[in-house]
Amino acid sequence: MTIEIGIVGLAQSGKTTVFNALTGGKTDTRSLAPHIGIAKVPEPRLQVLADMLHPKKVIPAEVSYIDIGASVKELGGGKGVGGQILNQLSNADALINVIRAFIDETVPHIEGSLDVERDIATANLELTLHDLGIISRRLEKIEESLKAAKPAERQCLLPEQQLLARLKVGLEKELPVREMGVSADEARLTANYQFLTAKPRLIVVNIGEEQIAQAAAMEEELNSRYARAGSKVITLCGELEMELTQLDDEAAKAFRAEYCLPESGLESIIKLSYELLGLISFFTTVSEEMKAWSIPRGTTALKAAGKIHSDMERGFIRAEVISYDDLLKCGTMAEAHRKGLLRLEGKGYTVQDGDVITFLFNV
Repeated sequence: MTIEIGIVGLAQSGKTTVFNALTGGKTDTRSLAPHIGIAKVPEPRLQVLADMLHPKKVIPAEVSYIDIGASVKELGGGKGVGGQILNQLSNADALINVIRAFIDETVPHIEGSLDVERDIATANLELTLHDLGIISRRLEKIEESLKAAKPAERQCLLPEQQLLARLKVGLEKELPVREMGVSADEARLTANYQFLTAKPRLIVVNIGEEQIAQAAAMEEELNSRYARAGSKVITLCGELEMELTQLDDEAAKAFRAEYCLPESGLESIIKLSYELLGLISFFTTVSEEMKAWSIPRGTTALKAAGKIHSDMERGFIRAEVISYDDLLKCGTMAEAHRKGLLRLEGKGYTVQDGDVITFLFNV
């Protein structure tokens, strides 16, 4: 399962710089074209398992980042954003909203001044207008369809109409869909619309190097006002992080130590993204290949098998499971077998973070 995260923000906020920092890319930061890049998910446990079990191949989970290129201001009216890239953004699992806080007199802010709170409000408004546009168009179609609808058709259309009307009222009050208490059944009813304000959102405040010392305090203060269910704030020096991706690991580590940065921007953003999305990791070792997988918390063994291959889900027999901690204590699979720590679990078993699983199936 590859996680997809869309990157939005105002022009000159450093969206493409952050994109490069996350993907290790070298995309021209002046480019207004959309960009798509892949990042390997940092997972220390995967390397520990690899050192222990000596697979021939180690495959981390991946995250796909989509930098739409266009300003978030072009989303509200649906102008300036191509249909294909808008569809990719709509299908993203979460959004990163880049907000400019860095000072650069050679790159004027499009509003004429730096104001983090104003820019957050602007992005919120544009995302809201995008969703309101979808709802308004759909409500018009439902109203038209109801005029000639048969009783059975009305039974399908009316609940959708009522739900969309409720969401419309909330959005008009500047409340994002993710904060409206939408039930699982209601979420399924509106899943095809892929509302942008329903997606988990990470606000990335893009700071300059001279602001790094104050970053933690800035982050705490902004989170006290903007952190919600499905929404958090993180500070990141995009320019520095982009430059560090071009260095070898040891040199990058030395520079981060100099700036008192315990981990890379990618590691920080991945952790928060997983938290917002409610994701966990499990590991498989098959045919001398060790691989990490990302799944929503609460996923059953049956559905986890399906993430790997539909044949595994269709022909599922059972799952052989051991926790990461137990395997670490044993040192080898053989020792885990000897101590009886390998468990056989059925379809309904809820996969836990760090589980090492071998799926048995027959097709």
